[in-house]
Amino acid sequence: MVTTLESAEVALLDRPNGSLGELPDFTTESYKDAYSRINAIVIEGEKEAHDNYMSIGTLIPEEAEELKKLGRMELKHMKGFTACGKNLGVKADMPFAKKFFAPLHDNFQKALQEGNLTTCLLIQAILIEAFAISAYHVYIRVADPFAKKITEGVVKDEYLHLNYGQEWLKANLGNCKEELMQANKINLPLIRSMLDQVAEDASVLHMDREELMEEFMIAYQDSLTEMGLDNREIARMALAAVV
Repeated sequence: MVTTLESAEVALLDRPNGSLGELPDFTTESYKDAYSRINAIVIEGEKEAHDNYMSIGTLIPEEAEELKKLGRMELKHMKGFTACGKNLGVKADMPFAKKFFAPLHDNFQKALQEGNLTTCLLIQAILIEAFAISAYHVYIRVADPFAKKITEGVVKDEYLHLNYGQEWLKANLGNCKEELMQANKINLPLIRSMLDQVAEDASVLHMDREELMEEFMIAYQDSLTEMGLDNREIARMALAAVV
C-alpha cells in the first residue's frame, strides 16, 4: 500500500545514524572480510527472491506477469549489490551465502512442491522482504557512498514486494490463516538464527544486532497488521521469534 511505503520512507529519512555512531573504515582488511559475507548474503538473497517470485507465479498463473516484474526487479538489485562489492575490491563469499539461506530455501521449495501458496508468500514476500528491508535501513546509515545510493534505490522497491504479499494474504486471510500461523511458527525462528549468524560481521560494518532485530520485528508486525490480523494474533505470531 502506498501509505506504508510513504511512512517507511519518512521513517528512514528521520532516523538518526546507526547506534554504533561513526562510519567504519571501508579500507581495512577486517571490514572487507566481513563485507565479503554480508555482500554475498544480499546478492544471494536477491537471486533467491527472483527465483521464488518466478516459482510463485506457477501457483498463481493469473498473477504470473506481475510476479515476473517483481522477479526482474530482484535481478536488478542483485547486479547493483554485485557492483557494491566490486567498488570496494571485495569478492563475495557466495558459498557462505548459499549455506546461510539453505533452511529458508529448503522450506520454500517444500511448500512449492506441495502447492502451499500461503507458506511460499510468507517466506518470500513477508519474512525475507521484511528481513531485507530492516537490514537495508540499518546499513544505509553506515554504508560507503556508492553502496548507500544503490541501497536507497533497492529499499524503495522492496516495499512493493512486501506489499504484494500483504495484499494477497489480506484478501485471502479467511482461508489461509491456519496455514499462515503454522508456517510462521516454523520459519520465523530461522530469521533470528540468521541474524545471530551474521551478528559479528554486521558489527564490523557498524550494524548492531539488536537494532537489526528491532527493525525486522517492526517491519514484520506492521505487515501482519496490514493483513488484518488482530493484536492477539500478531503477538502469538511474533512470539515464535523468541521461544
